[in-house]
Amino acid sequence: MRTHRRIAVTLAATMLAGAAGAQAAQSSPATVGGAVPSACRPANHIAKITEADNTTGHRHYRVTLTAPRGYEPCTLAGSPADVRFSNHGADSGVTAGRYGVQETVVTFGPGHPVHFDIQVPSGGPARGADEASFTLQAPGGQIPGTSFAEGTLKVADGTLIGPVQHGA
Repeated sequence: MRTHRRIAVTLAATMLAGAAGAQAAQSSPATVGGAVPSACRPANHIAKITEADNTTGHRHYRVTLTAPRGYEPCTLAGSPADVRFSNHGADSGVTAGRYGVQETVVTFGPGHPVHFDIQVPSGGPARGADEASFTLQAPGGQIPGTSFAEGTLKVADGTLIGPVQHGA
């Protein structure tokens, strides 16, 4: 009986230590040398998809990124890369392109939300989606890791992603 209890306590302690290590790895800074974790790391920000005003021939959705207090601000530039859309976990099959000026640098972090546009042609067949995955871009290249945004949207062939901009 005592042996079973020791094994159970040892297993529980090991699992807790492993979970703490995994959390520390997810919250690590985007660049080496920062004492505070970077807001640009996927585990350190929140992304939400909402409907935006439509234009002639296109539906628009806004992806807003916010970072809670306690994270270091970082710089982003251009449209996110590797954007994919899914619905209840199933890939939509839509691959998004980019539009707009890709060199503009914005600061992102606590108190400094940013957003980007998803532009979807409204003339053809659309597929429902409830999640977008993407890789943020810094002025020097991609930020490691995949970010996820949740919200209801429709996507279609010809979907384009705008550059990251200041504000929510």
